[in-house]
Amino acid sequence: MATMSTPRRVEAGASAFLADVLAGLSATPKAIAAKYFYDANGSALFDRICTLPEYYPTRTERAILEAHAGEMAAALGARALLIEPGAGSSEKTRVLLRALEEPAAYVPVDISAEHLEHSAQALRAELPHIEVLPVAADFTAGFAVPRPQRQPLRRAVFFPGSTLGNFEPDAARRLLAGFRPLAGRDGRLLLGVDLQKDIDVLERAYDDAQGVTAQFNLNLLVRINRELGGNFDPAAFRHVAFYDRERGRIEMHLESRSDQVVSVAGRRFCFRAGERLHTESSYKYTPDSIAALGTAAGWRPLRQWTDDRGWFALALFAPSL
Repeated sequence: MATMSTPRRVEAGASAFLADVLAGLSATPKAIAAKYFYDANGSALFDRICTLPEYYPTRTERAILEAHAGEMAAALGARALLIEPGAGSSEKTRVLLRALEEPAAYVPVDISAEHLEHSAQALRAELPHIEVLPVAADFTAGFAVPRPQRQPLRRAVFFPGSTLGNFEPDAARRLLAGFRPLAGRDGRLLLGVDLQKDIDVLERAYDDAQGVTAQFNLNLLVRINRELGGNFDPAAFRHVAFYDRERGRIEMHLESRSDQVVSVAGRRFCFRAGERLHTESSYKYTPDSIAALGTAAGWRPLRQWTDDRGWFALALFAPSL
């Protein structure tokens, strides 16, 4: 039976959020890291985004997992300890967990402690034979992996959902290099990557007809108001999303509808009409470029699985010797 552990919290989270927001609003152009979308409400909104007809990544990646989970599980091996940075609701991970042979444990890591514990409890109820050890942390800042009751034969880092695309190329390489100590000498990395495709498909995925992605984007301002003493008026900003062909990435912004002054933690920041706050980038890869990125980060490409349209890929790596 799985043990009932509670998420381990990172105490510096609130001060890091404040420091990053103040630095981002002081920068030119203004920008705030996408990881701060994910309070409890932001995580719930993202779960809704994943069900939207325009948002193809979740269902496409899940279809790949359902078609090839047996092959992936065999490649990861028996009694694997599965570590998932940025786990969210762990919906797609269930497919892989069910296919694994006697998994040692599952370690979901997420910045939203409340959402993480809710997801962990649901997973324990569905898969009571798997020990679930949630860790509430910013995975980009490092975290300790809990010791499972059963000794694992291998560690495997599972990083699905195209989260890698939120990182600038150099930062993405450093992140993947940072996963190597998590995996260990004989570990594995299974990486979900969104691939380049028709621009209309990409832009609709990040600006849906129901406006859920806009709510998700604007919720960042609501969170700043609640947690950092901000006075943003979300109605004074609009959601903007577009594909930058030169950089090969989707960008999301919050655009000021008028000249205005806002304050956060007692500091004032001016916005001109039309000025944008950059909240997310999502880089899109090719099969060759993701293999090259993994190689540059110290991983050896083993295999890739993709869908029939070539819209998404799951790439398997082992540490380079």
